Amino acid sequence: MRVIADLCLIPIGVGVSVSKEIAACERVFADAGLKVNLHAYGTNIEGEWDEVFAAIKRCHEVVHSMGAPRVSSSLRFGTRTDREQTMDDKMRSVKEKLAAG
Repeated sequence: MRVIADLCLIPIGVGVSVSKEIAACERVFADAGLKVNLHAYGTNIEGEWDEVFAAIKRCHEVVHSMGAPRVSSSLRFGTRTDREQTMDDKMRSVKEKLAAG
């Protein structure tokens, strides 16, 4: 089953900047072959259910291995059975409606 997820991962105990840890997670997602869209407060992830959730687990493992004693994540995700839909499809649909007025 395909899933689109929105992950906000927050390393705790590593200081104010967390860009190094987030970059490590982005590498995990790329290595897993997942389609991602990094945004200001998280990452959209698209792929097969097991692959997406395995990569999220791996992301936690990597951030802990970098020295973060705690990692807090918020996750929203959705699936469809009526048709396939990608992140690009969802964005295009909204942009079309905006353009139409």
